[in-house]
Amino acid sequence: MNLLRIKGLNQSYGGSHTLWDIDLDIAVGTRLCLMGRNGMGKTTLLKCLMGLIPVSSGEITFDGTDLRALPAESRARLGIGYVPQGREIFPQLTVEENLQIGLGARRDRQRNIPARVFELFPALKQMLQRRGGDLSGGQQQQLAIGRALVLEPKLLILDEATEGIQPNIVHEIGDIILRLNEETGVTVLLVEQKLPFARRVANEFRILDKGRSVAGGALSELNDNDIREHLTV
Repeated sequence: MNLLRIKGLNQSYGGSHTLWDIDLDIAVGTRLCLMGRNGMGKTTLLKCLMGLIPVSSGEITFDGTDLRALPAESRARLGIGYVPQGREIFPQLTVEENLQIGLGARRDRQRNIPARVFELFPALKQMLQRRGGDLSGGQQQQLAIGRALVLEPKLLILDEATEGIQPNIVHEIGDIILRLNEETGVTVLLVEQKLPFARRVANEFRILDKGRSVAGGALSELNDNDIREHLTV
């Protein structure tokens, strides 16, 4: 069963056409990696999903609901956790306050941070009163993921989650994604430049090149040709 379906999606920004006729089906429980060089439309596609930029034409359906009819703030309530590129935590707020902001998008109005977040990121529990801006890059990324998980989402979207982070934290984030997927069945859509991380964490891939979908399938089928043609910088 498809959790997310994108059909014939086009997006234009100013005078330039950025996404061309994108079709993408993501089944429940899949871990799909969106790949491609910088500037090829990966982040643009995620922002279209989240309602952060307008779509020119096409369909986006999540769990049977037409997302195009919904404003951005309503999309999270359906069960979409989004970890944007650059983390975008609130530096002046404490760790606890950053996590509580995520609670506002829960459908059930729950006001307590789920214990699961601290189970996955025990370091955050020790730092609840520290300001977000005082954390290291790796800790801020854990906080950004934790904030998305406060929703207990059906779909977790991560945009360049390993960018600028020390290797041990990268490995830990990979472990957490796999554990979440296995234990809760959460579907994962990630944009990732690091091929070893993608191979470890994802089981399907899709490559965007100049805003077009040019290859995809099981990650085990990603071949040297595709890598050379579309991914090597």
